[in-house]
Amino acid sequence: MPGKTGDTLQDLSGLDLETRQIVLDTLGLVRKRLLPKEKILELDKKGEFPEEIIREMMGPDIGLQLLFIPEEYGGMGGGARDACALTREMSKICLGVATAFFAIQLGADPIMFAGTEEQKQIWLGKITEGDTLVAYAVTEAEAGSNLAALKTKAQPVQNDAGQITGYVVNGTKQFISNGGYADFITVLAKAPEGPSFLIVEKGMEGFHQGKGEEKHGIRASNTSPLTFTNVFVPVENLLGGLPGKGLRQANMVFGHTRLMVAAMGLGAGEAALEIVKDYAKKRVQFGSPLSEKQGYTHKLVVPHAVRLEAGAAYMDEQATRLDAGEKDLQVEGSIAKYFATEAGNKAADDAIQALGGYGYITEYEVEKIKRDVKITCIYEGTSEIQQNIISTFRWRATVKSKGDYYGAMAQEMEALHESVPEIGAGTYSWAANVLNETIMLVHNRRLTRQQYVMFCLADMMTYVEVGISMARKAKRLIQDRSSDAKKIVIMSRIFASEVAELVARNAIKIVTGSGLADEEIPSPLREKIGYEALMAGHRGLVQDMDALADILFGRG
Repeated sequence: MPGKTGDTLQDLSGLDLETRQIVLDTLGLVRKRLLPKEKILELDKKGEFPEEIIREMMGPDIGLQLLFIPEEYGGMGGGARDACALTREMSKICLGVATAFFAIQLGADPIMFAGTEEQKQIWLGKITEGDTLVAYAVTEAEAGSNLAALKTKAQPVQNDAGQITGYVVNGTKQFISNGGYADFITVLAKAPEGPSFLIVEKGMEGFHQGKGEEKHGIRASNTSPLTFTNVFVPVENLLGGLPGKGLRQANMVFGHTRLMVAAMGLGAGEAALEIVKDYAKKRVQFGSPLSEKQGYTHKLVVPHAVRLEAGAAYMDEQATRLDAGEKDLQVEGSIAKYFATEAGNKAADDAIQALGGYGYITEYEVEKIKRDVKITCIYEGTSEIQQNIISTFRWRATVKSKGDYYGAMAQEMEALHESVPEIGAGTYSWAANVLNETIMLVHNRRLTRQQYVMFCLADMMTYVEVGISMARKAKRLIQDRSSDAKKIVIMSRIFASEVAELVARNAIKIVTGSGLADEEIPSPLREKIGYEALMAGHRGLVQDMDALADILFGRG
């Protein structure tokens, strides 16, 4: 079943929970010693890249980068779940520092996914040793996320015997994290056979690492342009040993790296929400704390807590699938990134509102978090790029399966509703069915040519799939008798009401906004998006929000 993880998955790659917790505890010590609040604010104010701190975090005494390096190359062999957990916690500290660290993993990923054994031994070994900063150079000023529009070229060089000895690289790269400080860079350039990844080292003749950009946010990270002028790169540095495989190699990476960006958005949003919750408990207005005022909690706290938890449920589910050996999760990576980063951005935006005038003051940090987290909606593919990917691939999957793709999810949720009726699964089932009918309508009426319609579909697809992951998590926690079960069950119901509202609204936008006549709209779809169905999804919503606020603020 698409997107479904089993209840008894075994043989997952990655660390055991105890070892992962040791890594996270180490990060906590790093925060106290190297990255206290005062240091974070100073780095942001000065726009200073903390090279020494990053290198110390990679050094022999800490070695956080070992988490994502396979054991056979000197690392700890952490999996996707471990990398998400570390990235999420680091993003709670400072998204600028997390970006710098993420760039190291991003630069290493093409090597891990596509490198020869010898290349892995050499270049991953350098990262393991702890004295090497890495960057990933794909983006260009005019190409953006369109990797097929690359202009940086790699021209092969032959010896007298006609053998290729290397490539001469010419071109520029833009917005490269760690670009100004990296000791080596994985660069995507266009060879005669097609885009290819090559490794370029600092100091190679003709390779210029530009000055860092002045940025709105993530000011503790370095973002630099790179220039390549007749840079000779030996053939041994061509990843995988075969040219023309770069686009496929990049797509292999996306399902993993976009999950990491989702973790960054979640971590930043959660950091902002924690500041809001603490402030709301202490701030008294009109005789009582803000945490006791429904207009405050239900608008500025509860919706964000629910969305962030839903995003985490989806991210964890996809990370588990990766650790179970699944490979082609590019669309899932896009859904995770799109939902989680938009949720984190909204949470940070409302955090400023929640603190009032203090939200604008640097000392309270939420304005910095807001400036930082916005970039997660942009880098590794903008939200709009993700909407394109989600709608296009899920539309094709739905048509190819003759509706079984989301139909299977609807059936799963209906069965879940019968066994565990309190988690909102019935609403998720209804939403999946409405989505299915809407996709088929869009396909049959040739509305896929309208990008806005496809964006509306993408949002429906995203919310339905994230909601289903939330319901699965609620069921699992109930079965495990977890102390978190009550909270997640309430959150699942609240999120189900949001899914119902978005799905109904977008379906109406599509079927009426596209100018279709009434007789062109199938009667089953008209019935499904009716008033009664929407009413069912919102039943008890305010009481659920009251109950969740009690849990979030520890109210009796």
